Amino acid sequence: QVQLVESGGDLVQPGGSLRLSCSASGFTLDYYAIGWFRQAPGKEREGVSCISSSDGPTYYVDSVKGRFTISRDNVKNTVYLQMNSLKPEDTAVYYCAGVYGWCGRSRTEYDYWGQGTQVTVSS
Repeated sequence: QVQLVESGGDLVQPGGSLRLSCSASGFTLDYYAIGWFRQAPGKEREGVSCISSSDGPTYYVDSVKGRFTISRDNVKNTVYLQMNSLKPEDTAVYYCAGVYGWCGRSRTEYDYWGQGTQVTVSS
């Protein structure tokens, strides 16, 4: 059974850091691109970052470039999203999603989704 499970969400002050984890089971992570998405209350789900299969290219939405870093550990079947210099506007539920091969251009291209983890940035 294919499963993605996110963890690492928390309440953090502005300027702080968090590392989100996306643990995969039921498939070989190395063959899949993993994307991170987020959805704030009242807003559409947006793509934040993606890492292609086999340590291929990585992508970031402009609002997180220079602050977030995506990486993968295929031995642990886990993808990470290191988030630094967090801002209140980063507050959202963060989801990871998987698609075979290359990063999808839209969320509709992703086949597998986790349940999400809450990130709240507030003083």
